Amino acid sequence: MADGVEFAIVRLGYGNRHLDSQFYTNINEARNRGLKVGVYYYSYALDTDRAKAEGEFVVEILQGCNFIPDVAVWFDMEDADGWKESHGMPDKQTITDMCMAFSNVLNAAGFYCGVYSCLDWLDNMMYRDQFPDYVPIWNAQINGEDDIHGAMWQYTFTYDINGNTFDGDVYYDD
Repeated sequence: MADGVEFAIVRLGYGNRHLDSQFYTNINEARNRGLKVGVYYYSYALDTDRAKAEGEFVVEILQGCNFIPDVAVWFDMEDADGWKESHGMPDKQTITDMCMAFSNVLNAAGFYCGVYSCLDWLDNMMYRDQFPDYVPIWNAQINGEDDIHGAMWQYTFTYDINGNTFDGDVYYDD
């Protein structure tokens, strides 16, 4: 393990069945370095049917390569690129329901699944109090503290490993 790094969260894909072109390479590299590995899927869903379909795609990929993540599957629910805003931002309840639809698909297939988002979205764009205890939270909060203290905390976008920049995260749920 390099520089105290114990795990990697690899992007599986995004949107309507888009597999990240580096997914398999990144999974294999992380495994070869002795890291625990989790995956995330960046959602472009605007309703629960689309979120469910995204979840089904993730299950298809994971089962197809016989990969069970060590550090969960994460549903990345945010709007970092403004796509949701420009295509009809869902309301707070719909966003909450989309998170649960995705998570339920993954849980039904035997995968541990949680929700990733920034603190602002976790507080203002979804009802996280509606998430059952079996749906962990990964909070992106880049101000030196973790107000949620869920399963994971992303504390920086600029963690340097041998001249390469990565997100820095703490995984509490070991």
